[in-house]
Amino acid sequence: MSDAADFNRRTIEEFRANHGKVGGPFEGAPLLLLHTLGARSGKQRVNPMMYLTDGDRYLVFASNGGADTHPDWYRNLRANPSARIEVGDIDLDVEATDLEEPERTEKYRIQAERYPGFAEYEQRTGRAIPVVALSPIGQIP
Repeated sequence: MSDAADFNRRTIEEFRANHGKVGGPFEGAPLLLLHTLGARSGKQRVNPMMYLTDGDRYLVFASNGGADTHPDWYRNLRANPSARIEVGDIDLDVEATDLEEPERTEKYRIQAERYPGFAEYEQRTGRAIPVVALSPIGQIP
């Protein structure tokens, strides 16, 4: 298992054991688990990620640590925008949509002000980092 896969596995286990709270680099940050369907494999994938609430939406940032390529989870959402998230002890079915300009830039700016690592990711890459709105489908518990 790769270091990244092992890190994600441990983070997911800690998230579920502690009602959405984890330590390490995510300590104190809003974290959710995103369930996607693999664009090529068709397999279920789960990725922990920080988010920004925006009304009833959860905004996630396809920063990929500042790499010049989009993360796999983003490509999965582009292929199949129906997904599921875990936030604390709540599971929600969501529909993913990319934010358009100027909203994308404004929401990214807010996230980068709260968590400066996001500003660093933006400086490392020449691509515009997508901001994805995960909008709950149906009744919110």
